[in-house]
Amino acid sequence: MKLLSSLIFILLFTSLSAQTKFTLSGYVKDKATGETMIGANIVNVDNLAQGVTTNTYGFYSMTLDAGVYKIGVSYLGYENQFFEVDLTKNVSLNVALSEGVLIEEIVISADKDERRKNVEGTQMGTVELPVENIKKLPAIFGEVDVLKAIQLLPGVLSSGEGNAGFYVRGGGPDQNLVLLDEAVVYNAGHMLGFFSVFNADALKNTTLIKGSMPANFGGRLSSVLDIQMKEGNDKHFAVEGGIGLISSRLTVQGPVVKDKSSFIISGRRTYILDLVQPALKGTNFEGTNYYFYDLNTKWNYTFSNKNRLYFSGYFGNDVLKFRQPNRDFKFDLPYGNKTATLRWNHLFSEKMFMNVSAIYNDYRFQFSGGQDEFVFKLFSGVEDWNLKVDFESYPTTNHTIKYGVNYIYHTLTPNTASASNGEVDFNTTFKPKYANEGAIYLLDDMKLGAKWAINTGLRLSIFQQVGPYTSKLTGEEYGRFESAKTYGGIEPRFSLNYKANDNLSFKTGVALTTQYLHLVSNSSSTLPADVWVPSTEIVKPQRGIQYALGIFKNLSNDMYETSFEIYYKDLINQIDYADNYVNDISKEVEDAFVFGKGRAYGAEVFLKKAKGKLNGWIGYTLSRSERSFEDIEGGRWYPAVYDRTNDISVVANYKPARKWDFSAIFIYGTGKLFTPVRGFFFIEQNVNLFYGPRNSARLDDYHRLDLSATYTPRPDSKRRFKGSWTFSVYNTYNRKNPFFVNFDTTTDFQTGNSTITGTKITIFPIIPSITYNFKWNQK
Repeated sequence: MKLLSSLIFILLFTSLSAQTKFTLSGYVKDKATGETMIGANIVNVDNLAQGVTTNTYGFYSMTLDAGVYKIGVSYLGYENQFFEVDLTKNVSLNVALSEGVLIEEIVISADKDERRKNVEGTQMGTVELPVENIKKLPAIFGEVDVLKAIQLLPGVLSSGEGNAGFYVRGGGPDQNLVLLDEAVVYNAGHMLGFFSVFNADALKNTTLIKGSMPANFGGRLSSVLDIQMKEGNDKHFAVEGGIGLISSRLTVQGPVVKDKSSFIISGRRTYILDLVQPALKGTNFEGTNYYFYDLNTKWNYTFSNKNRLYFSGYFGNDVLKFRQPNRDFKFDLPYGNKTATLRWNHLFSEKMFMNVSAIYNDYRFQFSGGQDEFVFKLFSGVEDWNLKVDFESYPTTNHTIKYGVNYIYHTLTPNTASASNGEVDFNTTFKPKYANEGAIYLLDDMKLGAKWAINTGLRLSIFQQVGPYTSKLTGEEYGRFESAKTYGGIEPRFSLNYKANDNLSFKTGVALTTQYLHLVSNSSSTLPADVWVPSTEIVKPQRGIQYALGIFKNLSNDMYETSFEIYYKDLINQIDYADNYVNDISKEVEDAFVFGKGRAYGAEVFLKKAKGKLNGWIGYTLSRSERSFEDIEGGRWYPAVYDRTNDISVVANYKPARKWDFSAIFIYGTGKLFTPVRGFFFIEQNVNLFYGPRNSARLDDYHRLDLSATYTPRPDSKRRFKGSWTFSVYNTYNRKNPFFVNFDTTTDFQTGNSTITGTKITIFPIIPSITYNFKWNQK
């Protein structure tokens, strides 16, 4: 009886306490464009510990005791706003912020709130890169590139000279989850990887998570690159674009229904080989051409404060046409991505936010070519249908709960080849592989008093290889959607933050992850011809666990942000090709795999100056990444191809006057690994090479300096049309960084002597470029 009385008392007390609390909620937007603002700060000015940030859709929820509060709303680079709110009931408050910084003395600072996230957040290895900052960096051929910008961060390495591919903390390129408005991008490179598929003019926000991955993300082992597109200006029409040496771009946005609905369309196309077509006419390369294009589009509609609808799409293609009329030789190589995302936001209450997403993505690679009567065709691809439901609950100001469910239906088509020579036909038609992938997750993020913050999560995943399929092991036939092989994953996630004072915190985290789709490349970077394969009865899921520990400190009134992080990763079921691998399109690619384990460990140092005329950062990484396969050199641990012992990046931005912006990047990295040729032998008068231990030699160390300057003739102009010029120099001191080593064998038939010569191949000398950028606003 006493127990029952105690329970009733607790419930009554909780109920009465709950009645004294009310919730302030709403959206934060850009006043000029209507774009929702991700990560805006909303705080109780009289108690800065009571604060929240907006989510991916600009929504916030803040629960406080009944009373009158002075609420401050801030965002980096925008004027702070203050409101007096009488919380005697739940209050909805939508806020529109204007660009600029107030000159008066204020209680809270947008800059300070933004930088304090370095110390206060539970997430480790998480970096947000505003697109406007990325646009200031020097770029090869003047092409602003999100993926090259993240390669300047500690723990993130480029997969090659000028390449958009990247490795994170010793993981492979397929272990990065790249998302565009929640749609997976399977091949993020144009021009064989030298440019990314992301047009910066269409993007709003870029977030890289390389530390303890939160439970709402899964399917990859190393990192998450989460990119959101702009929603479009719902106030007035606007046009912006740029004209460069190799490409041009154009973005149009505006309201469909003012203040309720908007659109954005952004396109980009290269044309450098279009311009040289007259010079090719009459030569043995007449008709040869290469170009890429991409189109981003988005539409949204606000039905009410509780219901919003978004539709976004991406369509991109590379087209390579090679012609040699004199030899009657030609080939066409088109490949590209398509994604579409339909999202519905719904508010059940001031404390409950829901998002439902239906996502489609498709990646296709095709090759067709021939000479005389010989014709050859090759095709591979990935197609996904994806449904997600995500909930965010805000029980108190310092407590957020996220949970959701996700289902994906995969169709993966391996290399399907056909050839004909006159009346002789040859076909290797491998049937597509089908799979179901599902996951549920729960994430709990809370502050425990003034010192402690904890983020715990659990993700449960399942993967089924389904029919139609014929087992390679038993010969059993499986019908449509019938399960042939099932795998599961239990993936706990944990992050902890101890804040010693306002400027110093200690963080630790651990994340167990599972990956069911795999891409194994025979080169050091991903190429469009590389094939994605699912987990099957032969190929097991990759699994990894990462431990991380870090110290985060801000200095000089938050002018400087510093961090020091160490990590260790254990990887199992890693995949590679055997030493004797030969590309044979008549065999399925999974039949050539070998399986093993891996480990990666390292330390990262980051120093960032966040304000002032001179700002930027320095990042340093000391790391090792190793693999061991029983079928490769008897299980010897050897450095992975993406092992880079030392990596340094220095980024500086300087604004001496309103008309000029200067930027510089310096990069230094340990040379790339490769497997050297040790000798050769003859079989039937044919020269065959034999190699040394895998990845036992390195290219020369890599270093490069890039410079850029942006000139804006009329920065304070009130005219509708504004323009600026960007001048950049890639590889300023013309460093000949080796891209790979080409081994060539020569034989003197008179003496019978043969020699092997290794030649270092470089591809990018000093490259100057110029781009004209422009903007037009209706208002």
